[in-house]
Amino acid sequence: MTSAPGPLRALTVWQPWASLIVAGAKPYEFRKWRSPRGLIGQRIVIHAAARPVDMAEVEDLRTRLVDRDRDEECRRRAAECALHAEGALPVLEAALRGELPLAAGVGTAVLGESTYALGIAWEFGLDRVNDSPRDEHMAWAWPMSDPDPWPHPVPMRGYQGCWTWPDPSLLLSDPGLVETPLDGTEAAHAA
Repeated sequence: MTSAPGPLRALTVWQPWASLIVAGAKPYEFRKWRSPRGLIGQRIVIHAAARPVDMAEVEDLRTRLVDRDRDEECRRRAAECALHAEGALPVLEAALRGELPLAAGVGTAVLGESTYALGIAWEFGLDRVNDSPRDEHMAWAWPMSDPDPWPHPVPMRGYQGCWTWPDPSLLLSDPGLVETPLDGTEAAHAA
């Protein structure tokens, strides 16, 4: 496990992708920009955004993965998601049941050096991959390795880009950082 000296940095990711990363089912996070050089090889917090889960999008991903062995076209559609089906299906089922946390840290992963998203498609046997319908966000594939899911989500406001995750002692001393109790009873719905 690689760790950064000093405070951890965090990356806010929409659900179900945040939980898919920490489950080890999503090996790449797709972004418009390269992974920050100073964070390559460092463990970062994966923070689930407050944005509500798009259930139609989750159902589409689940269907693609469930049907992957039906025929060649279904295999291709499943591979385009750039997800590992065995790990992804339980997360997607939890999303459909409304069980994924929002506005909370869900675990950590080690950030790798980004590559052009089209350059990783061969890993999935295709010319192109994208785990969402937002093609404008898939210019760079950020490798996410050595995921470490937390046993309980930590409610926290999120931010765009990479941001500094508060020191655990600050979470107790500054209630403005957290909008709900730290016992994980309910995720905050902050940015």
